[in-house]
Amino acid sequence: MQVPQERIYTSEDYWNLPEGQRAELIDGKLYAMAPPNRIHQRLVSRLTQIIGSFIDSNKGTCEVYPAPFAVNLNADDKVWVEPDISVICDRNKLDKHGCKGAPDLIAEVLSPSTQRHDQLVKLNLYQRAGVKEYWIADPAKKQVTVYSFEQESMMEYLFTDEIPVGIYEGFSIKIEQE
Repeated sequence: MQVPQERIYTSEDYWNLPEGQRAELIDGKLYAMAPPNRIHQRLVSRLTQIIGSFIDSNKGTCEVYPAPFAVNLNADDKVWVEPDISVICDRNKLDKHGCKGAPDLIAEVLSPSTQRHDQLVKLNLYQRAGVKEYWIADPAKKQVTVYSFEQESMMEYLFTDEIPVGIYEGFSIKIEQE
């Protein structure tokens, strides 16, 4: 939900939000973030654990971060987002605030209050910023839409399908067992 706009907001406004208040800054506008529900958080935790375990077991250099984790998407202080899951393979993008630049993979879990924002605004934002892969997980439909921006493709999978992770050859995730 967009915060009423009194002016154009900046990174300074974003970093000076009251403790515990979450928002995203996109092109000078602040978007308030409602607390996620239990099902949302369970899915974020599961995906983060699976991806993190894969990286660890393969001695990978990428790092996985669940929200809240600040991503300065264009590394220009105009866009700060908090994806549900961010996978960053270039450690030079990591600093004390979070990530400066586009993560390699971003996953968002839909909530009723963020569905339109995640499927339209963030889809276009992530594609323009250079994110390689964007997952939109819909707990209500038990499906994941995977956008591979490098391959210029979009695929839909059920939670019971083996979902290939495009940034890692030979890695797939099955969210739920049949």
